[in-house]
Amino acid sequence: MKINIIAAVAILSAVLVSCNTSKKISYFQDRDSISTVTVVEPVPIKVQAGDKIAIVVKCDDPEQTSLFNLYNVNQVMGSNSRVSVSGSNGVMGYTVAPDGTIDFPTLGKLTVAGMSRHEIADKVKNELAAQGQALNANVTVEFMDLGVTVMGEVRNPGRQPINRDQYTLLDALASAGDLTIDAKRSNIMVMRQEGNKMKNYQVDLRDGRQLLTSPVYYLQQNDMVYVEPSEKKARSSTINGNTVLSASFWISIASLIATLVGLTLRFN
Repeated sequence: MKINIIAAVAILSAVLVSCNTSKKISYFQDRDSISTVTVVEPVPIKVQAGDKIAIVVKCDDPEQTSLFNLYNVNQVMGSNSRVSVSGSNGVMGYTVAPDGTIDFPTLGKLTVAGMSRHEIADKVKNELAAQGQALNANVTVEFMDLGVTVMGEVRNPGRQPINRDQYTLLDALASAGDLTIDAKRSNIMVMRQEGNKMKNYQVDLRDGRQLLTSPVYYLQQNDMVYVEPSEKKARSSTINGNTVLSASFWISIASLIATLVGLTLRFN
């Protein structure tokens, strides 16, 4: 009889701790209702002042192609909108000037700020054709050095590169190695500069509906993501972390109750 009571108390304590832990760490706990959610409209990455992009133009004539691509240049005198880069076969990249323009060979200044990479490619192609410099040119645009910063309770914190036109919060967290077991999934903070102000957004990864409809589900370059540590991790800075909110505290209480029950039965 004593053994059964003690075992029941221990099992009940373990179940309570397990259920509480699952509710804290499981993603998308409303997964059964997510199918009815209208996801926020996809937002492509738009180039901003200070961004770096690579533009590659290919024509049927190799000599003509060389007119629009600058290779292996370390410095171009009199221009602060061009930088030497590795990658893209050594083709020079362009840093978008504060006024939102780049200085493109033979075309001069082109405004590209606020445009997606596909829109920029179409603009360069159309301008080349309109000026009779290249017909049916193949133009590709790639992002360079665009990324978001992920900090806090993730496996690989740091700057994560943006390698696609639509980059989500989940993409960034996955690129950072996912959250650690000590991450607080209910409070993911995204800080974004909007104009001359910094705005903070909060997302609960346990709530799929909230995540998929959040204005920061699709990230922008230079967003900062902070993953807050769980209460358990925060308590680990104390002497033993054994507070009233910890699992170890309740396990200790359960063990004490079981011991008291056993002693009571023994002397009755």
